[in-house]
Amino acid sequence: MNSSPATYGKTAVLLHWAVALLIGIALPLGFYMHDLPLSPTKLRYYSYHKWIGITVLMLASVRLAWRLTHRAPQMPVTMSRWERRAAAAAHGVLYLLLFVVPVSGWVMSSAKGFQTVWLGILPLPDLVEKNKELGNLLSQVHTGLNLTLATLVAGHLLAALRHQFVSHDAVLSHMVPFLRKPTLAQASALQESGQSLRKAAVRFGSQAVDPHNS
Repeated sequence: MNSSPATYGKTAVLLHWAVALLIGIALPLGFYMHDLPLSPTKLRYYSYHKWIGITVLMLASVRLAWRLTHRAPQMPVTMSRWERRAAAAAHGVLYLLLFVVPVSGWVMSSAKGFQTVWLGILPLPDLVEKNKELGNLLSQVHTGLNLTLATLVAGHLLAALRHQFVSHDAVLSHMVPFLRKPTLAQASALQESGQSLRKAAVRFGSQAVDPHNS
């Protein structure tokens, strides 16, 4: 394991944006095609959607392997403890969904009797036998997981924009290398500001529980 780098490497950045692009296509496509009447166009969209899902699953596997052997950049010192924990939890759930969502779609497709053929070239094995009731149930599960993924992606995007335009720290530049990073003076100012806020919070908490203040 390497020490924490100042930013993500090219491999991590490429994998991040490749997965982000595919999810940005798959989610709206999935919600759009769901209510379309049965037609060759709908079946073609379903094929595209499944191809993208399997590709995300493969890229997520590569990304997880990379992540397990490389340290991520440290979070800004201006982030409070709960923000760090929330960010770590959100990233963990996102990683999990990158696997669970495609697999749930694959299982659903198998249960409905439609084999998944990646890119129209590579037939993938059915994960379960054809079962209409199971297929309908998995369809609801798959939809719910996609809604959860969409919500987390939106939150992830809003958090990144907040870091860039409100907190003015270097978080977004970790994944967008051409963005300007805070100068040393700005970073020091942010660090001092964060430390002051934490000290003020500690003092406030101490006063709140001091029995002499009641």
